[in-house]
Amino acid sequence: MSDPDAQASITVAAPAHYVYALVSDLTGMARLAQEYSGGRWLSPATGPAVGARFRGTNRRGIRLWTTVATVTDARPERFAFVVRSMGLQVSRWQYDIEPTGTGCQVTESTWDLRPAWFKPLTVLATGVRDRATRNQANIESTLARLKQLAEQATDRA
Repeated sequence: MSDPDAQASITVAAPAHYVYALVSDLTGMARLAQEYSGGRWLSPATGPAVGARFRGTNRRGIRLWTTVATVTDARPERFAFVVRSMGLQVSRWQYDIEPTGTGCQVTESTWDLRPAWFKPLTVLATGVRDRATRNQANIESTLARLKQLAEQATDRA
Protein backbone atom coordinates (compact mmCIF):
# COMPACT_ATOMS: atom_id res chain seq x y z
CA MET A 1 0.00 0.00 0.00
CA SER A 2 1.22 3.53 -0.72
CA ASP A 3 2.19 6.00 1.98
CA PRO A 4 -0.77 7.50 3.82
CA ASP A 5 -2.02 10.96 2.90
CA ALA A 6 -2.14 11.91 6.58
CA GLN A 7 -0.71 10.21 9.66
CA ALA A 8 0.29 10.90 13.25
CA SER A 9 1.33 8.91 16.30
CA ILE A 10 1.01 9.39 20.02
CA THR A 11 2.15 7.53 23.12
CA VAL A 12 -0.70 6.64 25.46
CA ALA A 13 -0.20 5.55 29.07
CA ALA A 14 -3.02 3.02 28.89
CA PRO A 15 -3.20 -0.67 27.97
CA ALA A 16 -3.31 -1.46 24.27
CA HIS A 17 -6.48 -3.54 24.62
CA TYR A 18 -8.28 -0.58 26.19
CA VAL A 19 -7.18 1.77 23.40
CA TYR A 20 -8.31 -0.77 20.79
CA ALA A 21 -11.73 -0.88 22.46
CA LEU A 22 -11.94 2.92 22.21
CA VAL A 23 -10.97 3.24 18.53
CA SER A 24 -13.27 0.39 17.46
CA ASP A 25 -16.29 1.79 19.36
CA LEU A 26 -18.53 3.70 16.93
CA THR A 27 -20.23 5.73 19.64
CA GLY A 28 -17.07 6.47 21.58
CA MET A 29 -15.12 7.68 18.56
CA ALA A 30 -17.79 10.29 17.91
CA ARG A 31 -16.64 12.01 21.12
CA LEU A 32 -13.03 12.00 19.96
CA ALA A 33 -13.05 12.71 16.22
CA GLN A 34 -13.36 16.09 14.54
CA GLU A 35 -15.75 15.25 11.68
CA TYR A 36 -17.10 11.82 12.56
CA SER A 37 -20.23 12.32 14.64
CA GLY A 38 -21.53 8.78 15.05
CA GLY A 39 -22.38 5.51 13.43
CA ARG A 40 -24.20 2.23 13.70
CA TRP A 41 -23.35 -1.30 12.75
CA LEU A 42 -25.28 -2.61 9.76
CA SER A 43 -27.00 -5.95 10.21
CA PRO A 44 -25.91 -8.61 10.81
CA ALA A 45 -22.84 -6.92 12.35
CA THR A 46 -22.97 -5.99 16.02
CA GLY A 47 -19.35 -4.99 16.53
CA PRO A 48 -15.90 -4.83 14.99
CA ALA A 49 -15.00 -7.84 12.83
CA VAL A 50 -13.46 -8.21 9.40
CA GLY A 51 -16.22 -7.71 6.85
CA ALA A 52 -18.55 -5.92 9.29
CA ARG A 53 -20.12 -2.79 7.85
CA PHE A 54 -21.24 0.38 9.53
CA ARG A 55 -22.95 3.59 8.49
CA GLY A 56 -21.01 6.64 9.63
CA THR A 57 -22.35 10.14 10.00
CA ASN A 58 -19.97 13.04 9.56
CA ARG A 59 -20.41 16.72 10.28
CA ARG A 60 -18.38 19.81 9.51
CA GLY A 61 -20.19 23.00 10.49
CA ILE A 62 -23.61 22.92 8.86
CA ARG A 63 -22.55 20.21 6.41
CA LEU A 64 -23.67 16.66 7.15
CA TRP A 65 -22.92 13.52 5.14
CA THR A 66 -23.07 9.77 5.60
CA THR A 67 -20.86 6.96 4.37
CA VAL A 68 -20.72 3.19 4.62
CA ALA A 69 -17.52 1.59 5.86
CA THR A 70 -16.31 -2.00 5.77
CA VAL A 71 -13.91 -3.25 8.44
CA THR A 72 -10.73 -4.67 6.89
CA ASP A 73 -8.73 -5.33 10.07
CA ALA A 74 -10.07 -6.06 13.55
CA ARG A 75 -7.13 -7.32 15.59
CA PRO A 76 -5.77 -6.07 18.92
CA GLU A 77 -2.92 -4.34 17.08
CA ARG A 78 -4.96 -2.84 14.21
CA PHE A 79 -8.44 -1.55 13.51
CA ALA A 80 -8.99 -0.42 9.92
CA PHE A 81 -11.82 0.19 7.50
CA VAL A 82 -12.51 1.33 3.95
CA VAL A 83 -15.09 4.08 3.50
CA ARG A 84 -17.49 4.27 0.56
CA SER A 85 -19.66 7.11 -0.61
CA MET A 86 -22.17 6.70 -3.41
CA GLY A 87 -20.74 3.20 -3.94
CA LEU A 88 -17.17 4.44 -4.49
CA GLN A 89 -14.18 3.85 -2.25
CA VAL A 90 -13.22 7.26 -0.86
CA SER A 91 -10.78 6.53 1.96
CA ARG A 92 -9.10 4.00 4.21
CA TRP A 93 -8.63 4.69 7.92
CA GLN A 94 -6.30 2.68 10.11
CA TYR A 95 -5.33 2.63 13.79
CA ASP A 96 -2.14 0.73 14.64
CA ILE A 97 -1.64 0.01 18.34
CA GLU A 98 1.74 -1.20 19.60
CA PRO A 99 2.16 -2.13 23.27
CA THR A 100 5.04 -0.40 25.07
CA GLY A 101 6.39 -0.82 28.57
CA THR A 102 4.11 1.91 29.90
CA GLY A 103 1.07 1.63 27.62
CA CYS A 104 1.02 1.80 23.85
CA GLN A 105 1.94 3.76 20.75
CA VAL A 106 -1.07 4.63 18.57
CA THR A 107 -0.72 5.60 14.91
CA GLU A 108 -3.72 6.85 12.99
CA SER A 109 -3.40 6.90 9.19
CA THR A 110 -5.65 7.64 6.25
CA TRP A 111 -5.43 7.16 2.51
CA ASP A 112 -7.48 9.21 0.04
CA LEU A 113 -8.96 6.71 -2.43
CA ARG A 114 -11.31 9.09 -4.28
CA PRO A 115 -11.17 9.07 -8.06
CA ALA A 116 -10.03 12.48 -9.38
CA TRP A 117 -13.40 13.18 -11.00
CA PHE A 118 -15.18 12.60 -7.66
CA LYS A 119 -13.11 15.07 -5.61
CA PRO A 120 -15.03 18.23 -6.67
CA LEU A 121 -18.29 16.59 -5.58
CA THR A 122 -16.86 15.81 -2.15
CA VAL A 123 -15.62 19.40 -1.81
CA LEU A 124 -19.22 20.54 -2.27
CA ALA A 125 -20.50 18.01 0.27
CA THR A 126 -17.84 18.60 2.95
CA GLY A 127 -16.55 22.11 2.30
CA VAL A 128 -12.95 20.83 2.38
CA ARG A 129 -10.69 21.58 -0.58
CA ASP A 130 -7.41 20.28 0.87
CA ARG A 131 -8.47 16.95 2.36
CA ALA A 132 -4.91 15.82 3.26
CA THR A 133 -4.22 18.96 5.34
CA ARG A 134 -7.64 18.80 7.02
CA ASN A 135 -7.23 15.09 7.80
CA GLN A 136 -3.76 15.72 9.28
CA ALA A 137 -5.19 18.30 11.68
CA ASN A 138 -8.17 16.07 12.46
CA ILE A 139 -5.93 13.08 13.21
CA GLU A 140 -3.72 15.10 15.55
CA SER A 141 -6.79 16.38 17.41
CA THR A 142 -8.37 12.91 17.61
CA LEU A 143 -5.19 11.34 18.96
CA ALA A 144 -4.81 14.06 21.61
CA ARG A 145 -8.39 13.45 22.78
CA LEU A 146 -7.86 9.67 22.68
CA LYS A 147 -4.77 10.01 24.87
CA GLN A 148 -6.57 12.22 27.37
CA LEU A 149 -9.62 9.95 27.62
CA ALA A 150 -7.62 6.70 27.84
CA GLU A 151 -5.20 8.02 30.42
CA GLN A 152 -7.95 9.55 32.58
CA ALA A 153 -9.88 6.29 32.54
CA THR A 154 -6.74 4.33 33.42
CA ASP A 155 -5.92 6.71 36.29
CA ARG A 156 -9.39 6.17 37.75
CA ALA A 157 -9.22 2.39 37.50
